[in-house]
Amino acid sequence: MNHGFSRREMLATGLAAAGSLWTGCLTKNWVGGRWAEGADMADRSRQAPCPPVAIQQCGSYEPKELRKRLDRALELIGGVKDLVGGKTVTMKINVTGGPGSLGGLPGYRTYQVHPYLVAAMCAALSDAGARRIVLVESQYSPKRPEEVLHEGGWDIRAIQSAGGQKVSFEDTRNRGRWPAYSKLAVPWGGFVFSAFHLNPRYEKTDVFVSLAKLKDHGSAGVTMAVKNLFGIAPTALYGNDAPNENTLSNRGDILHNGKRTVPAGVPPENDHRLPADWRRRVPRITADLLGARPVDLAVVDGIECNRGGEGPWMTSVEPIKPGLLLAGRNAVTTDAIATAAMGYNPQAAHGQFPFPGDNHLLLLSQMGVGGIDPARIEVRGVPLAKALYPFNPKRIPLPLPTTWYCHPPHDPVAHA
Repeated sequence: MNHGFSRREMLATGLAAAGSLWTGCLTKNWVGGRWAEGADMADRSRQAPCPPVAIQQCGSYEPKELRKRLDRALELIGGVKDLVGGKTVTMKINVTGGPGSLGGLPGYRTYQVHPYLVAAMCAALSDAGARRIVLVESQYSPKRPEEVLHEGGWDIRAIQSAGGQKVSFEDTRNRGRWPAYSKLAVPWGGFVFSAFHLNPRYEKTDVFVSLAKLKDHGSAGVTMAVKNLFGIAPTALYGNDAPNENTLSNRGDILHNGKRTVPAGVPPENDHRLPADWRRRVPRITADLLGARPVDLAVVDGIECNRGGEGPWMTSVEPIKPGLLLAGRNAVTTDAIATAAMGYNPQAAHGQFPFPGDNHLLLLSQMGVGGIDPARIEVRGVPLAKALYPFNPKRIPLPLPTTWYCHPPHDPVAHA
């Protein structure tokens, strides 16, 4: 399997740096097709790479200001020209749930990425020399992605124009136009799945971008660039009515609750004796999916979002305006800083607030994928202390750990 990464790009994601650690882990703990009972999973968090994360304050989605702040965020992490020049870029957007609203506002102003940010991203990628840009998401509709997004208030032509007419859309809920699925393996053997069958678009690309929303999450605690990848598992194979290439179902029975097994021919679950508990399964499967399909660039939309859950199906959600935009080359470190900006501890133990069950960031850090200690991650642009927007003020730890905010600002005009 070839993701089209150069060695330098692999180092940027942290996977190459962690590869030898995973090998040692598997040798010691992976026995007879499952984790050895009682095995000591060494914590590799200290060896995990911690590339910088950029934070920008952005008060609205006004296109010119949005593009300015996005460009600055990308510049602060080294730019993207070397990453995307002459390449096919696949960008996983978060439009979970399809067209809808929350608190009287459209989905893209609350629980989904904003189309103006998508357009700005496409423009930035095109200007950096990307040859092709493919926007992907798994839908719950038989309609073309362009139709579904248009119904949700998106200007598809504006996005395509912003991307220099290099932009296309693909629905990855099934294999689509591809003759077969791609099998992508989890390097450490997997917490739940050792490999996944995915739409080949996730393999047949040079660069993979996760464009996510900044939100609480009922199952995973928080959802940003890493949790965004839960949506890459095709519902045709992991949905309640699998196998079904025409599925419009969700993944609850197989992935969330473990009530069903995957269809024949799809890589089965490892024998972990894991309870059928969504609070443990969802974070672990999320971690496995990032292992199978690494992220090259993570961008998190926290300009307008919501707290109390991931969407309007959660009764406790309400719209908020943190005014934040984050970017990083490592999805785990980016999400760690985003979690800290929400007023939460990204290093929280499993089952400790805000994580109702396992902490997927902690799992990935322990596998050496990315560091999650804010004291080890250089924040560029707006200092974390000034970016702090408590999503749950009643539960924020006081006093705040001063080590979270030890890095000086790199952007003298960030607060203009």
